Amino acid sequence: MVQLDSRPKAAGPAAGADAKDGVRSKGLNSNSVGLLGNSVIGVSTVAPVYCLTTTLGTTVAAVGLQMPALFLAGFLPMMLVAFAYRELNKAVPDSGTSFTWTVKAFGPHVGWMCGWGLVVATIIVLSNLAGVATEYFYLLLGEVTGSEWITGLNDDKLVHVLTCLALIAVATAISYRGMTATKGVQYALVGLQLSVLGLFAVMAIAKAVTGDAPGALDFSWTWLDPFQASSFKSFVAGLSLSLFMYWGWDACLSANEETGGSEKTPGRAALLAMAVLVGSYLFTAVAVQMYAGVGDTGTGLGNPETSSNVFAALAGPVMGPTLGILLFVAVLASAAASLQTTFIPVSRTVLAMSVYEALPPSFTEVNEKYRTPGRAIVTAGVGTGVFYTVMTLISEHVLADTIAALTLMICFYYSLTAFACAWYFRRDFTRSVRDALLKVVFPLLGGLTLAGIFGQSLRDMVDPAYGQGSSVFGIGSVFVIGVGVLALGLLVMAVMTRRSPAFFRGEVLTRETPALVLPE
Repeated sequence: MVQLDSRPKAAGPAAGADAKDGVRSKGLNSNSVGLLGNSVIGVSTVAPVYCLTTTLGTTVAAVGLQMPALFLAGFLPMMLVAFAYRELNKAVPDSGTSFTWTVKAFGPHVGWMCGWGLVVATIIVLSNLAGVATEYFYLLLGEVTGSEWITGLNDDKLVHVLTCLALIAVATAISYRGMTATKGVQYALVGLQLSVLGLFAVMAIAKAVTGDAPGALDFSWTWLDPFQASSFKSFVAGLSLSLFMYWGWDACLSANEETGGSEKTPGRAALLAMAVLVGSYLFTAVAVQMYAGVGDTGTGLGNPETSSNVFAALAGPVMGPTLGILLFVAVLASAAASLQTTFIPVSRTVLAMSVYEALPPSFTEVNEKYRTPGRAIVTAGVGTGVFYTVMTLISEHVLADTIAALTLMICFYYSLTAFACAWYFRRDFTRSVRDALLKVVFPLLGGLTLAGIFGQSLRDMVDPAYGQGSSVFGIGSVFVIGVGVLALGLLVMAVMTRRSPAFFRGEVLTRETPALVLPE
């Protein structure tokens, strides 16, 4: 392992820094991935098939037939924020992404908390991905062998946890070997899951149209109208679920220092990934709703036995016993692929925070052979394994509430990044119509939307009925977990302030660095 010297010199730019913008080199493997590979990483991190099977039913429970409309509504603020990421990446292509950009816009304290939000959200979702991958691993084995005993192994807590830890270890090892290894695995896994998802949707629509589905509904354009949701509260609940389904595309930007054409390619990859995701989600949502309907019996999406795991319930009825196995494979591939690529944003963010002295210097270690942030990747893997084990042993309800609290972390760091873009480029507002819209107006709208969802979610989460229905001193557990995790960040930041005073005095990554105006 090599450790970068991130200490600023007495004169001139910092060691390894880009003199024109104060950005430090981190020793990563540059030009190891291109536009297609980066786009695939973005799609993989979101894990579309995994997201759909866990969110289709719960979104129907919130908004009924407007489920496809909410998937579209959730795409809009994410697209606006994606413009912010693209413009900031053009000016400051740094693997620290949200952390680096918010530090430069709003100073070290806000930037540190933004980085914290990204890191803890990623650790939480990594643990859930491992759990889903484990569940589908045993479901698949049970389907192939016809053994209920093998399927039931997932319910054995010890077996389940040990399998999760093994999957986390494999994903950590692949991520440790660098972007080239990651890219090769992802081409296969993403191609598989999108192909199977497309086949499933086509077969579902065909059976709905021919009358082979007992709960079938005729397609209606009103399904795409979000304003027909029954109430504002249900609309926000559905939108929160939709946001979770898009979260993770920013992994494209976290790999910017390892991507050819780092100033433009990652931003284009993020937009391409978003286009693939919204198309897949809308097509599948409409297909499933046409086939199953929203009733609370049989295969209806309102039936709790269906909504908790839609693809597990519909694989056989839609695709038959043989092809249905492919859908189990697709969900497993989706969760496993995302489990691996989700290490990218958390490890690169931790690396950047350490390089800029916002975290202990040990995390600046980069593997000499693979040129990856080895210490950060291994630490993230260990943290994920410990978190999942502890939460599972305490209570599966607590684990579920922790995942429900993800909305707060997602809205927190995405909205801060969007606001950072609008502020960072404020002097470009009058430069051209393009700059005004893409650098200021669109990011500001996206940030305000996510901030509004953050506030409304806080209000809703106070209710003990939110999530699994548990409470702490009469306050909803989801609220306590979400706010508690962010408050823990304040405590850790206070410790780091004493250990790294230069960063928090604004001497390492300066907020005064002017925005870099690039030629069109």
